[in-house]
Amino acid sequence: MPELPEVETVARDLRPRLVGATIVGARTSWARTLRTHDPLAFADAVAGRTVESVERRAKQLVIGLTGDAALTIHLKMTGQLFVVPANAPDDPYVRLVLELADGRELRFRDIRKFGKVGLYGRDPVSGELVAEVGGAAVFAAIGPEPLADEFTVREFRRRLRRRKGRLKPLLLDQSFVAGVGNIYADESLWRSRLHPLRSASSLRPPDERRLYEAVRAVLSEAIERRGSSIDDYTAPDGDGSMQERLDVYQRTGEACRRCGRPVRRVVVGARSTHFCSWCQRLPAADRKAARVILRTLSGGEVRRGPRWTELAGEGTFGLTADEAARAVARARTDRTQRAAATRRAAARASVAGGG
Repeated sequence: MPELPEVETVARDLRPRLVGATIVGARTSWARTLRTHDPLAFADAVAGRTVESVERRAKQLVIGLTGDAALTIHLKMTGQLFVVPANAPDDPYVRLVLELADGRELRFRDIRKFGKVGLYGRDPVSGELVAEVGGAAVFAAIGPEPLADEFTVREFRRRLRRRKGRLKPLLLDQSFVAGVGNIYADESLWRSRLHPLRSASSLRPPDERRLYEAVRAVLSEAIERRGSSIDDYTAPDGDGSMQERLDVYQRTGEACRRCGRPVRRVVVGARSTHFCSWCQRLPAADRKAARVILRTLSGGEVRRGPRWTELAGEGTFGLTADEAARAVARARTDRTQRAAATRRAAARASVAGGG
């Protein structure tokens, strides 16, 4: 799922394309894409409104509209946004289209149909987006933006010291801090030399500062590099390159770039978690509680280049059962990565000639 840097990149790409454009209609081919309205009501509600801003809050796009309203777009796993001429070729994976007065369209493409689009009003006093029914603030449960000026190390410490859980799930908790997901949590913990299963309550002030600085540095670098195009993520102006700079994420078994020992992987809360057990030591006080999770540990071998078993295909004569299983797993991973790259290329090809 795209995280803060990827969504921020999409917002920056869309801003010059959409600000000032007037919406004249909307078409929906998958009604469940809409979070707040049925398709006809949504089309009526957005028609005639002009785009005033394109921003981001946490992992969602926020498109400000005239009339104290805004659209929220959650890309989820496979959501992609493109601005194209109205006569651009049709794409079977486009779930929602906003028709613009100048002859262009904003198309929301979503292969797996998990993405969500909502239309909300703004509170005239606070400016917060609020639900039409009940008036609840849309982002009330979302924590502070980690790159905001007001999110100081003091504020980070204040929030951190109210928690007792493990660091990795805490960083993924959107009520604690907004926008950090699996990739950048792993990267931030590696940079700050903190074990993902370490308890927040065990941190000392220098640890807290290192983690604060690492989170902000990782996210800032990822924005500069347009995010990580690992799976289906792509932005209107193209893919990101942060995946080429990741230190631990999806590098199981490869040498740690700091100490040379193998990167390890465990499953924490159903999420793959990557770390270096040498650079990111787990304090003795946390080891007993983490014992069950550490049983899922993998990645003990340091990969020093492909062996013949890694180059061999499935069913190659002469492999042991273990070697054959690893070969199949590697082939599956390679196919998945190639398929994701193909899907991104197909998405861009389908909107060739777009604005």
